Amino acid sequence: MRLAMLGGGGFRTPLVYGALLRDRHERRVSEVWLHDVDERRLATVRRVLAELADGHEDAPVVHATTDLDTALEGSEFVFSAVRVGGLEGRVADERVALDLGLLGQETTGPGGLSYGLRTVPVAVDVARRVAALAPDAWVINFTNPAGMITEAMQSVLGPRVVGICDSPIGLARRAAATLGVDPSATRVDYVGLNHLGWLRGLWHEGRDVLPDLIADDGGLAAMEEGRLFGPDWVRSLGMVPNEYLYYYYFTRDAVRSITTAPHTRGEYLLDQQRRFYAAVGGDRRGALAEWDRVRTERNATYMREARDDGEARAEADVHGGGYEGVALAIMAAIARGEPAELILNVPAGGTVPGLPDDAVVEVPCTVDAAGPRPHPLPPLTGHPLGLVQQVKAVERLVIEAALTGSERRAVQAFALHPLVDSVTVARELLTGYRARIPAVEAVFAR
Repeated sequence: MRLAMLGGGGFRTPLVYGALLRDRHERRVSEVWLHDVDERRLATVRRVLAELADGHEDAPVVHATTDLDTALEGSEFVFSAVRVGGLEGRVADERVALDLGLLGQETTGPGGLSYGLRTVPVAVDVARRVAALAPDAWVINFTNPAGMITEAMQSVLGPRVVGICDSPIGLARRAAATLGVDPSATRVDYVGLNHLGWLRGLWHEGRDVLPDLIADDGGLAAMEEGRLFGPDWVRSLGMVPNEYLYYYYFTRDAVRSITTAPHTRGEYLLDQQRRFYAAVGGDRRGALAEWDRVRTERNATYMREARDDGEARAEADVHGGGYEGVALAIMAAIARGEPAELILNVPAGGTVPGLPDDAVVEVPCTVDAAGPRPHPLPPLTGHPLGLVQQVKAVERLVIEAALTGSERRAVQAFALHPLVDSVTVARELLTGYRARIPAVEAVFAR
């Protein structure tokens, strides 16, 4: 099979290639086309992949190109993991919001809307090229904000675009492991949007065992989400929130922590990746070891603003993977008929009453040769439904603004987001992002 990886010069590409190397099925990916707009980053990542492939017979052949059509043509699967505006754009996403006293985060709140505004037009253009050059391909979307971008691409390609995120799957696995049950022997009740969902049930041998975890202070203290939210708040909810809900439930705490830190997450990653690509840019061995060292450092500092000073992430979370395993399982299910149970970003199709059927939600699915099918779920009620409806309405306004260049719709999107407290501030956000990020200004300058 032929796989195109868009954003192939990105730091996480070796994770996916490593998963491909472990796949020994006769119908596996034999050819990988990396696409990126930065030739230097492509060359650096190819050095890491070459070292990964050492000692592997029949390793997938790797090609690299800066021409999108060359990468796409004839591909059976397309992974999309692009960052429009680069990490410099992420830094501005965070800082413009923080300067106005609001949360500055990559996917949640104003920063996520800015990221979506400049990414939606690019993602839709990619979808059109896929439709023209690889009409039977499945697109697996890693690009953030994952739910919004998946929904925008589906306007062109329909359900052949699937959005993935490792966060909800990691949550379910941590809960199962804490309870001492095999994650593969559980049935998960999880529902929401990308980076905005709740684990409501975990069924094992015919019984929902999640209440056992929620009632156990020691068990909650042993897992990431229990430490983030605290046992009292988890018990008051009666379910375990996705880690990104920290930014909604503890907004002031998050803003204070980020504001008082020496740098934002985007600034940290920008500096780290500049040093990594510069160090590995020369033609030398050791690229894989340096990549692995930087990856471990990066994972260990993930969501540091939500943890107490000096508190380390669990070892399994630091070294564990995520996206690559989900992506490989989707390909195996569709191409080889190996059914998989995964939490994915797919059209609601009635799964979440209160949302349009074509709204992309994040829910458990069965995946087979026909693609993903959402599981029937109990209705979403109470404040989670209201929050999901509000954020989904905002996402749709961002998509409309990005595709039409409507400043009015963009201001509406910022103003109606639950983490923005004023229409005046919404206008200032849009002005700030247009001034700081050329790719955002380009949306409205057409």
